[in-house]
Amino acid sequence: MPAAMSWTFTIIWEWHNVTRKEKYDAVLAWFRANMPVAESELHFSNPFELLVAVVLSAQCTDKRVNQITPALFEAFPTPQKMAEASVDAIYFYIQSVSYPNNKAKHLLALAQKLQQDFGGVVPDSLELLQTLPGVGRKTASVVMAVAFNQPAMPVDTHVFRVAHRLGLVARSATTPLSVEKELTKYIPREEWAVAHHWLLLHGRYVCTARMPKCGNCGLASICPSYAKKY
Repeated sequence: MPAAMSWTFTIIWEWHNVTRKEKYDAVLAWFRANMPVAESELHFSNPFELLVAVVLSAQCTDKRVNQITPALFEAFPTPQKMAEASVDAIYFYIQSVSYPNNKAKHLLALAQKLQQDFGGVVPDSLELLQTLPGVGRKTASVVMAVAFNQPAMPVDTHVFRVAHRLGLVARSATTPLSVEKELTKYIPREEWAVAHHWLLLHGRYVCTARMPKCGNCGLASICPSYAKKY
């Protein structure tokens, strides 16, 4: 073990002996101090645009989505306009994202349902959002948290990975829903939305899936996954 790492190992050894609540307190305190502003990187100006952008972002980068949505939103600025379009017309604007054929079909069906069942208004209900084509719990939670500023904890691949690496959730939490339940048990309700962005952005830029940047991570000294390397 490198000498410079011995102090880190000592801290992490003690980390294994603290309570789950103490783990959360330490991690949340670090994020509050070091990432006071954390928000979505998707570009949108209303709940409908956010909903469309989140659907498009599935297995695709926010950067790519932001490149195509200006033209898409100009062509279809409302659910009504999109509902009146064709799959091919929507596909034309989104063909550079992942799975454009399926997403074009989902967006058309989503817009039509919004128009038919909700008067062209995006519902501010987690349950009702999930009745829309192509909208699962994660997408609905993002819309609730970001568009409507409601307590919600969306769990995507970044949140799932970081929560496990930091030891915030049990190894038995093998689904997004089980991770969500553990996170919301210990994170204050009023911080669910920002904590989602803390974990997501940390996973996107520091605690990456491959070759995580542990040397640049302010949480390394309390990360059990980091300790396993030394």
